[in-house]
Formats: sequence, C-alpha cells, structure tokens
Amino acid sequence: MSDARKQSLYFPEEMLQQVQEEAIRQDRSLSWIVQHAWRLARERISRLPSSGVAMPAPSPIVEAVSELATGAPAQSASGDAAKG
Repeated sequence: MSDARKQSLYFPEEMLQQVQEEAIRQDRSLSWIVQHAWRLARERISRLPSSGVAMPAPSPIVEAVSELATGAPAQSASGDAAKG
C-alpha cells in the first residue's frame, strides 16, 4: 500500500463538476482521477515557463530518479542536460 496523506485541494466549481462526472463515468474515486490526471500531465506541466520565482536546483537523487523514469538525462535549473 502506498503512503497516503490527506490534503485539501481547491478547484473551481466547473472543474470540480467535470472531475466528479469523470469519476462517476469511470466508477473511480475523485482521488484516483486526480492522481492519474497528474501522472498524465506532469511532463507537460514541467515544460511550462516558470513564474519567475527562483526554485532550488533538484538534488542529484531527484535527477537520477527522473532519468530512470524518462530514460533521458534530467534537465538542470538552467535547462541544460545534467552533467554526469
């Protein structure tokens, strides 16, 4: 079993309605729908431009996990492929 943690998320009314309808259609929980949507959208979201707020560089462990997951070198904060 995975490490489940309770977290409140707030959605616009229309978006919540759409997620609820999809959960009913698939006979799945809201949590299941949101988790799978995140997994499908994560790579696209990571390519969006940042808000300009400085983020710390990912740790070597995070970069290694990213490489294992994607099969491609992880991108550094500057956008260059991580040097190994």
